[in-house]
Amino acid sequence: MSSARSDLAGVTADGAEWLASAGRRPRSGTGPGPLAVLSCGTVFDVVNVPAVFGRRMLDRLWDEGPGSGPVAVFRGRMLLFAAPRTAQRLPSLLAWEEWSWAIPPLLCHGKGDAVTVPALTDGDRSAPDGARWLVAPDTRDPWLPGPEVVLWAAVRAARAGVRISIFPHADQDAKVYDVSRRR
Repeated sequence: MSSARSDLAGVTADGAEWLASAGRRPRSGTGPGPLAVLSCGTVFDVVNVPAVFGRRMLDRLWDEGPGSGPVAVFRGRMLLFAAPRTAQRLPSLLAWEEWSWAIPPLLCHGKGDAVTVPALTDGDRSAPDGARWLVAPDTRDPWLPGPEVVLWAAVRAARAGVRISIFPHADQDAKVYDVSRRR
């Protein structure tokens, strides 16, 4: 497991440089404040999922898969940084997947979109809405999962959250006989 996977991890100088290379959305700054707005689509895409489901996906990526790229939390949602063009491809893969009914809505941010992320500096822990890095960018060239890997993690997380039984629910008024004491 990577040392970058820490709930209080801060963005390194290399990681901040990588994020800044995505460009800034017009009229939005990326400074030492508690939040930054970054453009998607060229350096990275972002898959935005409900926090609980996102945590299950992240656990699958780290425990059973290849790990993840940078991951942030903002306003009760998890932002999974993914390879460029993931936002374009993932919706069609999800539509094709037979487990899509068990996967909550995934918002895909790609070319032309921007996302709000926690501070690019390690010192500010007062970001609003609980914004923080779960896996902070720590290199100038982080590994980013593509659409197939994100789909794999979503399906694994969905399967883990669904309990399917082949047995019908027990009838509470049914008479139960102990047949183990037969003569």
